[in-house]
Amino acid sequence: MDNIIEFKNFSFKYLNQSNPTLKNINLKIKAGEKILIAGSSGSGKSTLGNCLNGIVPFSKDGGFIGELVVDGIKPYEKGIFETSKHIGTVLQDQDGQFVGLSVGEDVAFLDENNCVSQDKIFLDVDVALGLVDMIECKDKSPQELSGGQKQRVALAGIMRASANILLFDEPLANLDPISGKNAMKLISKIHRESNKTIIVIEHRIEEVLEENFDRVIIINDGEIIADGTPEELLRKEIFEKNGLREPLYVEALRFANINFEKDVIYPLEKIGTINNKVKLQEWCKDVKGIEKNFNRESLILEKINFGYDKKNKILENINFSLKEGEILALLGNNGAGKSTLSKIITGIEKQDDGFIKLFDNNIENESVRKRGEKIGYVMQNPNHMLTQETVLKEVEFGLKIRGIKNYKEIAIDTLKICGIYEYRNWPINSLSYGQKKRVSIAAILALNPKLLILDEPTAGQDYKHYKEFMKFIKKISENKISIILITHDMHLALEYSDRAIVLSSGKIIADDTPINILSNKNIMKIANLRETSISTMAEILDIPSQLLLNYFIRCQNKEDKGEDRDV
Repeated sequence: MDNIIEFKNFSFKYLNQSNPTLKNINLKIKAGEKILIAGSSGSGKSTLGNCLNGIVPFSKDGGFIGELVVDGIKPYEKGIFETSKHIGTVLQDQDGQFVGLSVGEDVAFLDENNCVSQDKIFLDVDVALGLVDMIECKDKSPQELSGGQKQRVALAGIMRASANILLFDEPLANLDPISGKNAMKLISKIHRESNKTIIVIEHRIEEVLEENFDRVIIINDGEIIADGTPEELLRKEIFEKNGLREPLYVEALRFANINFEKDVIYPLEKIGTINNKVKLQEWCKDVKGIEKNFNRESLILEKINFGYDKKNKILENINFSLKEGEILALLGNNGAGKSTLSKIITGIEKQDDGFIKLFDNNIENESVRKRGEKIGYVMQNPNHMLTQETVLKEVEFGLKIRGIKNYKEIAIDTLKICGIYEYRNWPINSLSYGQKKRVSIAAILALNPKLLILDEPTAGQDYKHYKEFMKFIKKISENKISIILITHDMHLALEYSDRAIVLSSGKIIADDTPINILSNKNIMKIANLRETSISTMAEILDIPSQLLLNYFIRCQNKEDKGEDRDV
């Protein structure tokens, strides 16, 4: 096969930066290959993708040296429009990609530009939307959709592209676990049936590597650190060293001292060897999880009902309470009512029935602004929250308008705690999606809320920053700040929450420990949740799932504290 993409001694530097973001990139990708480009937030992986599709230097100013050839053209010479004929892109932030007034119009955009007949356009749109299970939303505005629905529409749109190369930038962002799994299967299907070259830029290694890739390319600090098959790189233990997380089952295998040079470790469905089973059973002991004791209730919801009209209930008979310092994971598929519930709590929406108490005070008649003094809400999409020119000004902003005199000191301390102090003078529009996410969270944390609601807090964040941030979240929960994590991330719920509530079709169908919920196949199926790879491994090796999950968490917690991980 011929090379369809080739970087030769390629370096790129943004106009407002002193050091290059990409350094001496030499990379060849053959026609028809399926490639995963992985790296931590700020590693340069998205910039590399933007060089491929012409977004830089035409939409983001900068300079480069070296050469880049994509499907016979040099993107930096042709411009975005001409380059788009050779490489189609699904952006991480879908709001910046929609051009149609409706979902159907957006998916039809490429056909319309190519003067396809109207009958053929209607057929193509229905087929594309049917494949991503979005046909019922054809007449809706893209702005009415959830984050996960927007992602599926973007996937449907890219399927209409005639380009030889398809680039997916963080395709799992904003998707619930099952939708993410289906999205990766859809990308694999497109690859098999079209023979197009597929490039996926993603940091969620476990979910992505459920599908086969020809190669994985790891980028760190603007340089290519590794280039090999998934199995080769998993054996080298190179992911975590570069701010990425290995699949959870691989971590468990390491804890159990599996021989990574000889034993079977990839793919997951082939690890059920006698040797692996014996070693896992020797490692896994019958232990009980550590239970926290909480006292005072901080938040109480009773008999909450809500609907945008009388016929369609979004939330029905919601009852739960939250303790001071408790971390609660709110789980459920897209459209289950998770984000709507958070809007009810913050006062953005008004419930039809029921009441809400915060520290024994009925807050039903309090305004959004009044509730905002005690309840911090971080939206799923950081672009909906960021208004200031630089990172430091963004975190200072809320403090200044509240009249806090030492606002600069508090802002700087918060940026340090959140691990983004080095970016304090960066323009907001120069940040990656993950970096923007951390800035939006820092701006709320600086205000010292008593209840913190985080909508998909780890979306777009690599493993290094994920761990740093979640350690910080656990630390502030110890100061009696209650936390609600609205999340699709089963790893997050498993490792960091004290309790989990599962919503499905606007109703609470489970309220239990994360381990018990993630071990319940019936609940997982009803709520469209995805099993962790540890649960799958337990089933393959005939080990009780709750036992293996419990032991894994104990070992993980000990390792995080620098202790001997043997329980």
